[in-house]
Amino acid sequence: MPAAPSGTTARPRKTVYLGDPLAEPPAPDLLSLLEPYQGRRDTVVSVLQALQERYGYLPERAMRYAARELGVPLARIYGVATFYNQFRFTPPARYSVHVCRGTACHVAGSGAILTAIKKDLNIAEDESTPDGMFSLQTVACIGCCSLAPAVVVNHDVHGTVSPERIKVVLDRYRAPEVEAQS
Repeated sequence: MPAAPSGTTARPRKTVYLGDPLAEPPAPDLLSLLEPYQGRRDTVVSVLQALQERYGYLPERAMRYAARELGVPLARIYGVATFYNQFRFTPPARYSVHVCRGTACHVAGSGAILTAIKKDLNIAEDESTPDGMFSLQTVACIGCCSLAPAVVVNHDVHGTVSPERIKVVLDRYRAPEVEAQS
């Protein structure tokens, strides 16, 4: 530390200890999920799959506890989770919109449908609307080539959609009666 000018004293730097984020015990459901994997460093993918199945995504706190229980660095947990496309770090939206970009759908105009959805929802691919109602993703193929271009909302397949018709499809999921059925 450089010397303080004459006549003044050097002030020590203040650091604030925010505490151990894992000082509190994990929730009982998380503890029961992690218990069979304790100390098993070779089960990272299985643990991440179990966490995502339980929560719908990978909460940061749950991944921290998983790293501790498995005895692996948190960086390894994140490394595996970011390597595989199946893992999500944000809560899923109520309605997941998947636009098929396979060859048949591409030729039939799925690019224009994707553009229309982005405009209607005001989000980009791999994003969710701020209200958590919709998320948007593209997929390589959904296996409905005879219905091209196709869009899947949750598990509902919508075939031969057009940029004009996609708004009607999305509006059906915005309607109050759809919310009551869910």
